[in-house]
Amino acid sequence: MAAKPKHFDFLVLGSGIAGVFFALKAAPRGRVAIVTKKHRAESNTNYAQGGIAAVTSKEDSIEMHVGDTLNAGAGLCKEEVVRRIIAEGPERVSELMALGMEFSEREVPGTSGRREYDLGKEGGHSKRRILHAKDATGRAVETALLNAVNIQPSVEWFENHFAIDLITTQKLGQSGPNRCLGVYVLNQMTGEVETFSANAVVLATGGCGKVYLYTTNPDIATGDGVAMAYRAGVDIANMEFIQFHPTCLYHPLAKSFLITEAVRGEGGVIKGLDGQEFMQSHHELGSLAPRDVVARAIDAEMKRTGSEFVHLDITHKPAPFIIDRFPTIYSKCLELGIDITKQPIPVVPAAHYQCGGVVTNIDGETSLCGLYAVGEVACTGLHGANRLASNSLLEALVCAHRAAGRALNTGGGELEIPPWQTGSANDADEMVVVSHNWDELRRTMWDYVGIVRTTKRLQRARKRIGVLQEEILQYYWDFNVTSDLLELRNIATVAELIVECALQRPESRGLHYTLDYPDADSNWAQKDTIVSNTRS
Repeated sequence: MAAKPKHFDFLVLGSGIAGVFFALKAAPRGRVAIVTKKHRAESNTNYAQGGIAAVTSKEDSIEMHVGDTLNAGAGLCKEEVVRRIIAEGPERVSELMALGMEFSEREVPGTSGRREYDLGKEGGHSKRRILHAKDATGRAVETALLNAVNIQPSVEWFENHFAIDLITTQKLGQSGPNRCLGVYVLNQMTGEVETFSANAVVLATGGCGKVYLYTTNPDIATGDGVAMAYRAGVDIANMEFIQFHPTCLYHPLAKSFLITEAVRGEGGVIKGLDGQEFMQSHHELGSLAPRDVVARAIDAEMKRTGSEFVHLDITHKPAPFIIDRFPTIYSKCLELGIDITKQPIPVVPAAHYQCGGVVTNIDGETSLCGLYAVGEVACTGLHGANRLASNSLLEALVCAHRAAGRALNTGGGELEIPPWQTGSANDADEMVVVSHNWDELRRTMWDYVGIVRTTKRLQRARKRIGVLQEEILQYYWDFNVTSDLLELRNIATVAELIVECALQRPESRGLHYTLDYPDADSNWAQKDTIVSNTRS
């Protein structure tokens, strides 16, 4: 017998900064469920090293931060959204600190012990404005938020629960305007599919880095929210803009280990294996150029020399400074036999952040009534064609706060939702099909839809992804769902969306660089690529 449906006022999918901050805001006004497919602390937020960009210094200004964001976004940011998020950011950061978040400080030179925030500087920023907790900011943020939400009696956690698909009135064949009613969720401990309903459903599922062969993201980043929203008929925008972080540690034993951009902000220099700097010939800011420029330059250097990595060198800085500022990176590298105070760090670009996603306004509202999206899964217009470093945690805080305010007014009530139907599906007899398609899909994306693209490569990718999707869909209907199968289904959908958006844009802009259209086209400034699901 199917388990009784679970009803909440607010249903949050994901346990990163955006989802947990939303839950905190909504908790005083109703029952909140947080559904997460792994442990509650496992999120992209937890792995963020750099920090939160916010104006807190007298030497900085909102206008400067806005200008840097617009410049990085390469003509595609929505300026009104940029201004609102950056203006509201300092107040949200203050709230975070009130919850127990402690940012790194330093003694003000020439004073008798007076302290101030140790603001970092990263690529694309004209001023030091990155609030950080050493080089493990995300972990500190996540800890503070979890400590705060765990004492809320109205919040209930569902760990190891995998959201399968959104439930809508349209899918249930009900008349009237389409709205989101809830989610079918796989309980990974029992293997049963459970029904969750809510007045407001919030996608806070993070990004899609695992669509690519090499990524800085944890294994959970499989684009689940984007795929679910697309299947429910919600528009997806600008998925061609996948940010490749220039500096992921290159080592066979260091899966997905990020070397934060703050290393370059503190003086680290990109060099070839011959020890020569090469960034100055690509951008006036050299190693502190925006991420898309640095990633393409490294890609070009690797192809020119045939090397599999380049070096990031900060050995000219005092060893005590390096160890104190980057303790996590220092310890990890030392564990692998690399002393970053004496040796350059081998690095390679890797998929890091999606700047597109589920189309929302600044309040997290989607086109589907009752469905919200916040954080990396959403496309608000803040990042444009290229995210400015450390703007993502800021966006998550501001938009989660605003979405909670809107969701408090979402009507609904409990509706009769039929239980999940397994039909004639059986348990899978061979998982090799899933693992094989997983590997082929990610390699196809890396080879054909990576840092530098061509129309021919994109068309090849589209054709191969289509074949894989047919196999995956058949497998999905023939066998009972598992987390591995659901993730494969989602990354295949997201791969399709990235390729479709890339083929729509006949120019190079920001993170989308194609050899067939190497220049930006003014006709495409402020123009989003939109993919609509006509099959929903």
